[in-house]
Amino acid sequence: MRVVRISCVGTRHLSPPSSTGGCSAHSDASASSSSSSAGQINADSDDATSCGGTPSWRIKKRLTCVCFYRKRAYERICSNLTPLQEERLKRLRKRMKNYFDASRPDHQDALRALWSATYPGEKLQALISDQWKEMGWQGRDPSTDFRGAGFISLENLLFFAKTFSTSFQRLLKKQGGKRAAWEYPFAVAGVNITFMIMQMLDLEACECLHSHLFFINVLVYDFDSNYIHDTCAAKPRTFVRSIFLQMLSENEWAFDLLYCVAFAVMDKQWLEKNATYMEFNDVLRSTRGQLERELMMDDVFRIEDMPSFSLLS
Repeated sequence: MRVVRISCVGTRHLSPPSSTGGCSAHSDASASSSSSSAGQINADSDDATSCGGTPSWRIKKRLTCVCFYRKRAYERICSNLTPLQEERLKRLRKRMKNYFDASRPDHQDALRALWSATYPGEKLQALISDQWKEMGWQGRDPSTDFRGAGFISLENLLFFAKTFSTSFQRLLKKQGGKRAAWEYPFAVAGVNITFMIMQMLDLEACECLHSHLFFINVLVYDFDSNYIHDTCAAKPRTFVRSIFLQMLSENEWAFDLLYCVAFAVMDKQWLEKNATYMEFNDVLRSTRGQLERELMMDDVFRIEDMPSFSLLS
């Protein structure tokens, strides 16, 4: 079975699909034909006529559409976000808006847990210590580096360290391949990867995106200004975002798993490009492109289905 995922654009109001088999996205005749600026579905001639006989339609922004291709017969499914998706998306957004607060005991405990998972058996002398530089933070106090992506970037690093400890240690210690004399700092790179994924999935609130965009001092990701403008203008959500929401309904930890894959992909591309510290942004852009391509593959329904998931151990 091949799945053709279709990016849906939000301008019309739709009710849930009726049981008669037709997709209400094709029967809504209330929208004006003058709204030609809305996004179009790119499809070949076969696909273009399979969903109601039109290659483009507009639906409310929170509607998800997927076309299932089975033996050259299409079954069209349109549905709102399920209660489970709504709840998990709400929790994920809450995590993204949680700023790191060095005065909070639970945030301090998370830092200590990250140290213990990274350097088991080695005692951390203090939360502000030169020891943190070993992990790739910019200074003695790692809390200053979390401003770019918030507490979730610490959670991502901790999840990576505990779930895929072998890969985590390999990347931390820069094992394998021909390494540059000036390597990327591991921990700060991890914060940038979190922020890159948030931007790619378009799940972060607009005000958070702007107020924290340039806080990462050294390895700040170079975002496209048009993308930011479109996001804040409440433009339709990205295609990749819709795919990710389906994955989130299957696994609440989809974001954290995607982070681990992204880190492994970034390091792989770093080695393939023989990159140096000043080329980090280029590698991160390339990493995002690779993730987007894999997420949109026909046979990828979970993060674990992504080809690059095999990089983790």
